[in-house]
Amino acid sequence: MPHTGELAALLTAVFWTITALSFERASKSIGSLPVNLLRLLIAFLLISVYSGITRGFFLPVDAGLHAWVWLMLSGFVGFVLGDLFLFRSYLEVSARVSMLIMALAPPMTAVFGWVFLGETLTWYHIGGMLMTLCGISVVILDQPGSESKTGKVKLKYSAKGILLAFGGAVGQALGLILSKIGMGSYDAFASTQIRIIAGILGFLLIFIFLRRLNQIPAAVRNKNAMSWLTLGAFFGPFLGVSFSLLAVQHTQAGIAATIMSIVPILIIPPSVLFLGEKVTLREVVGAVLSVGGVAILFL
Repeated sequence: MPHTGELAALLTAVFWTITALSFERASKSIGSLPVNLLRLLIAFLLISVYSGITRGFFLPVDAGLHAWVWLMLSGFVGFVLGDLFLFRSYLEVSARVSMLIMALAPPMTAVFGWVFLGETLTWYHIGGMLMTLCGISVVILDQPGSESKTGKVKLKYSAKGILLAFGGAVGQALGLILSKIGMGSYDAFASTQIRIIAGILGFLLIFIFLRRLNQIPAAVRNKNAMSWLTLGAFFGPFLGVSFSLLAVQHTQAGIAATIMSIVPILIIPPSVLFLGEKVTLREVVGAVLSVGGVAILFL
């Protein structure tokens, strides 16, 4: 099918928009930590059933050692560390602002590709990164008011939330590079399943270490949160992550990353219509600039 990778990347952006809003709602009800573990458990069940029907394997037992090692590492970096930061940022600065900062993931992917894979990084690429940073700065930095004596520019949103979202971007970028190393031509959904296994094990260790296993039954009993969580798990770890790997398999990583980076723009209308957030023209311009910078980076 022509443009399979590009179409998969576009669908990924739509899926990630839905999952970001869904997990924000769920996290506000039961906390970000239970959401992280439960959405992976749900996604694991979904992919197991799907793989059993389409591939004849409910588990990725046909994957080689190379795939298991790199994809498990990718799952720990992306799902555990990256998403641990990202989901917490939803509670601090909202999914809309977090996903805007996540626009840094493609430029970071380019940098990590240059460092670990020997990919080319030119001044043209650096210009795209600076444009993305400029767009994000327009949104998160607040202009000093006339009453300000120092004239210093301040953050419009929580510094903690911004740093958490930045951590999420680093995790996603590095996780994608590790996935590309480990996946090769192996099935994208099965590759995601391996990453999810790593994520589940990682979060179980966190729950045990923090002695918070009792939070899981309480979270499951929250029907409203579980509805949002199930919706997010279906469009996120199941469809979204799998389609992102499918996109990388069938087109250049840069093209896929560019298309997937339009989430900050896609998320604005539902944030206004369904969550009642107030979005200024300046924030819209910042989102467009950020995505434009990513596009320049990979043209």
